[in-house]
Amino acid sequence: MALKPLRVLACGDVEGKFDTLFNRVRAIQKKSGNFDLLLCVGNFFGSTQNAEWEEYKTGVKKAPIQTYVLGANNQETVKYFQDADGCELAENITYLGRKGIFTGSSGLQIVYLSGTESLNEPVPGYSFSPKDVSSLRTMLCSASQFKGVDIFLTSPWPKYVGNFGNSSGEVDTKRCGSALVSSLATNLKPRYHFAALENSYYERLPYRNHVVLQENAQHATRFIALANVGNPEKKKYLYAFSIVPMKLMDTAELVKQPPDVTENPYRKSGKEAATEKQIPAPEKESTCQFFFDLNEKQGRKRSSTGRDSKPPHTKQPRKPPQPPGPCWFCLASPEVEKHLVVNIGTHCYLALAKGGLSGDHVLILPIGHYQSVVELSAEVVEEVEKYKATLKRFFKSRGKRCVLFERNYRSHHLQLQVIPVPLSCCATDDIKDAFISQAQEQQIELLEIPEHSDIKQIVQPGTAYFYVELDTGEKLFHRIKKNFPLQFGREVLASEAILNIPEKADWRQCQISKEEEETLARHFRKDFEPFDFTLDD
Repeated sequence: MALKPLRVLACGDVEGKFDTLFNRVRAIQKKSGNFDLLLCVGNFFGSTQNAEWEEYKTGVKKAPIQTYVLGANNQETVKYFQDADGCELAENITYLGRKGIFTGSSGLQIVYLSGTESLNEPVPGYSFSPKDVSSLRTMLCSASQFKGVDIFLTSPWPKYVGNFGNSSGEVDTKRCGSALVSSLATNLKPRYHFAALENSYYERLPYRNHVVLQENAQHATRFIALANVGNPEKKKYLYAFSIVPMKLMDTAELVKQPPDVTENPYRKSGKEAATEKQIPAPEKESTCQFFFDLNEKQGRKRSSTGRDSKPPHTKQPRKPPQPPGPCWFCLASPEVEKHLVVNIGTHCYLALAKGGLSGDHVLILPIGHYQSVVELSAEVVEEVEKYKATLKRFFKSRGKRCVLFERNYRSHHLQLQVIPVPLSCCATDDIKDAFISQAQEQQIELLEIPEHSDIKQIVQPGTAYFYVELDTGEKLFHRIKKNFPLQFGREVLASEAILNIPEKADWRQCQISKEEEETLARHFRKDFEPFDFTLDD
């Protein structure tokens, strides 16, 4: 027997417009049936004395639904909230309190935090402090079985909530909102989070509360900011939803991910995390090394800025990570076939693939010795992304889309394969389907990574994996546990479904003479020059 969900209304800043709100609630209930409760965030009272409130306070008028409200956000309205632990303000209208958890008879858990953020001491009566947030976190999250809460109520928006999500309109979520609320939301993992104060309606795409492929799946969070009651722009200030308390739900049903789910907006991206915490700490790479005579215009060694310069009289930069033995891809290594090098940046370089699927099949490689993308230092990651974006533009100008893949298995130096596919050959969906279908045929579990996920969040350094990135940003991933076909990426792209050159699946069958390689490299350098960001001042 299916559990009967609770029917809940949430409201933004009432600002003393009680009749407007409750008349609207009556109209909704007359049309759609009764709701179980109304939750109000933001400013419940206006800043000036309100005759309407006296009618509700004295019982002349009555709220048509059990209503729960947050406390003051300014000094003018503190007087309405005499008891910090919560109290009944009028019949059917209850002040929840400064902070805590409200558990209904149904088992629904509502965490509330009244007021605005304050980092100053003493904390005003209409604010919360880091200590308040810390005590609330400790009280709720310390239990070993804690999985999250059903609803989280705050007046301020959480800072950064717009990261990875849909547009928040006129509200800049990098500047507005509370970082303390963001931090608490990360720990509480609410299924719904409501806020107000910005006179704006914003229903963010749901976000996940776990790291894909690293942690067990958890429920998603929906953040909804509501506008002020009766606003002239008719922005949405009432939100209706149904909810079954999570403690009564089957786990499999609870953790189902919505199709539009995004990365957690409060979790740092792989690049940010790498900047703050890199294990081991990366050594700073030389910015003026490994420049060769790539064309006639570059007859002299040049600096990374593209300008001729004398060696600076500053402290010698540290060298990039070095391989334990000979490496075919470390740029300083004598084993590198330097005639295939077509472009060199500060931390990475481009080279034509040996035995490429086409004449413009290239590799993005780090100058120093790194085994995989997940081991790259922050500055190398940044330049890899710059090369990827530049190559996408370059190939698009030539009527092609590019597919990238990496095989971190039986290889010692990162090689990001970049293969252009003519737009006339097939659509991106066809490429994606070809990878998935051929993976299934070979019993390879190829999983789709959410668009906003960073591969550094999915695997740890040293893990064997295969990874594909399509021109749309869609990504496919396989964690290699035992054996893996070394030519899998090439086989899929060479298949009849895509490039239709199955005879080129094995790179050894595609080798050409050094003279032919030099010709291809020369042409690529010339064509790529207008897009070359390494030449910028």
